[in-house]
Amino acid sequence: MLIRLILLFTIVPLVELTILLKLSNNIGFIYTLGIVIFTGVLGAYFAKSQGKEILFRIRHEMQSGRMPGDQLLNGLCVLVGGAMLLTPGILTDTLGFLLVLPIPRELIKVYIKRKIQKMIEEGNANFYFRR
Repeated sequence: MLIRLILLFTIVPLVELTILLKLSNNIGFIYTLGIVIFTGVLGAYFAKSQGKEILFRIRHEMQSGRMPGDQLLNGLCVLVGGAMLLTPGILTDTLGFLLVLPIPRELIKVYIKRKIQKMIEEGNANFYFRR
């Protein structure tokens, strides 16, 4: 797991930097910088608005006596997506928008739920409860 994290935090920035440099060579530094700033600001706006909506839904479900499991997964997706949108880069911005926007997020949630279900069935998932 540690090796995967090390690779993730070294390879992804190098790939992002390469893409940004090539983009800068093709369209110019100012336009590339503008794209990075624009996607960061737009992403922060979407993450904030979606986050507020999800918090409202969580409160509503809890007041109705239901466990807000689906909304908690939505919140996690928006949190991760928002962090990716604030990270400069084309790949991270693309994945960030997919996690923040509602329609693509639903498709990603289906994948996450299947993955979790598979982990539970194989016995690879551990849950800890505190009293």
